[in-house]
Amino acid sequence: MHRLLSGALSTEKLIVKIPNLPLSLAGLKLVQMSDFHYDNGLLSEKMLTEAIAISNAAKPDLVILTGDYVNSIAKPIHQLALRLKKLESRYGTYAVLGNHDICYPNSKSEIIEALTKVDINVLWNKIAYPVGKELPLVGLADVYSREFNPEPIMNQLDSTTPRIVLSHNPDTAEILQKWRVDLQLSGHSHGGQIVIPGLGPAVIYYIKTVKKIPKKILRKLPFLRKTHSVLRHWEWSEGLHQVGHNQLYVNRGLGTYYPGRLFCPPEVTIITLQEHPASVKQACL
Repeated sequence: MHRLLSGALSTEKLIVKIPNLPLSLAGLKLVQMSDFHYDNGLLSEKMLTEAIAISNAAKPDLVILTGDYVNSIAKPIHQLALRLKKLESRYGTYAVLGNHDICYPNSKSEIIEALTKVDINVLWNKIAYPVGKELPLVGLADVYSREFNPEPIMNQLDSTTPRIVLSHNPDTAEILQKWRVDLQLSGHSHGGQIVIPGLGPAVIYYIKTVKKIPKKILRKLPFLRKTHSVLRHWEWSEGLHQVGHNQLYVNRGLGTYYPGRLFCPPEVTIITLQEHPASVKQACL
């Protein structure tokens, strides 16, 4: 990936406040990385090495990977897994898969196997408890998979229990409003890839233009509707968002695809969890 297109790697730092977070977990540090697209030169070795070094220097409690390790065939995952093996954290690395990881019939199993071999815990419709029962980590199947069905997974948790949900596509935040989600971590959007400074992702303005085209004409130009199949909520293409009562963070990813990035740097995200002041006040009453 050409640095001129991608921009320099950015480290985003934020504090996320969670109601009823146990005091013992206040200050818990997460590192999130997403959308590697590790094939066809879509992610340089130099940038990947830099991202891993940033993560390790942060001394995180957990490392979270939110999907799209490859772009098409699964074969590059074996080389990527050897790089990701170098990630260091107190409680381990946890991952979900993205839409590109399930493109071919055997891709899913091959990618899960490769990541598992280097001690990366892949959550496909699973709940894990890396820091204890007080803060479950929920990993969902990709929304494009027939196995995407959050209800039986989310219903296993008591509504009073804080939780973090990993879901590659941020559009799922709309569906997940039915349950408590203290923090959803997603990727997929690449931040829109091409950003107009001061205005946001160019795709938002492109969609507004497409909507003005009569449907009769639009039906004959299916390529113009492709942005909707990639993501519906482009307003959630990066950063922290409030979706109903839930919080969503969308990572811009490390890799890219044609035509590349413009004013949209790839990122490593460092998230520190804190207890929400409202829950502290309530506990004192």
